[in-house]
Amino acid sequence: MSQGRVGADGVFTCGALRCRAALGRGGVTGDKREGDGATPLGLLNLRSVLYRADRLRRPRTTLPVLPLAPHDGWCDDPAEADYNRRVRLPYPGRHEALWRSDAVYDVIGVLGWNDAPVVPGRGSAIFLHVTRPDYAPTEGCLALALPDLLAALEAGLTALLVES
Repeated sequence: MSQGRVGADGVFTCGALRCRAALGRGGVTGDKREGDGATPLGLLNLRSVLYRADRLRRPRTTLPVLPLAPHDGWCDDPAEADYNRRVRLPYPGRHEALWRSDAVYDVIGVLGWNDAPVVPGRGSAIFLHVTRPDYAPTEGCLALALPDLLAALEAGLTALLVES
C-alpha cells in the first residue's frame, strides 16, 4: 500500500515516481461543489480501478479491478438518487459516459470523494485518470500520463493526498 501526493503545482509523487499531473481547471479547494471544476483537497482513497479491456491489459494493482463496458456511466446529477455512483446507460438523469472515444478514461481510479455518505452537490466523478496529451486541466479530477498511472498502480498506490 502506498500513498501518493500531488500539490497545486501539478507534481505527483509516489515512492520513487515523480511526474507531472493535471488538476482541475478550478484549482484545488477545501470546499468542493458540483460543477466548480476544482480538485478537492485532502486524502482521497482509491476505491477501485476501471479500465478499457479492449485497449489495455488489466492494470496491476492491489485494488479491485473491473472492465468498463459501453453501457457504463457515472451520475453527476445532484437531484438523482444515484448521484456520484456508477450507472448503466441509457440513464435518464444527467451523467457522464465512461466509455469514451478518446483515451482519457482508458484507466480510471475511482477516488473516495463524497461517497460515504454521498451529499448532493458536494461533487461527483472525482477520478484519477489518463491525462490529455497537452495536460489540459480536468473538470476536477487528477490525471497522469498512462505510463505514470499504470506505474503508480503497480507500485501499490491506494490513496492520494491533494495539497494546496
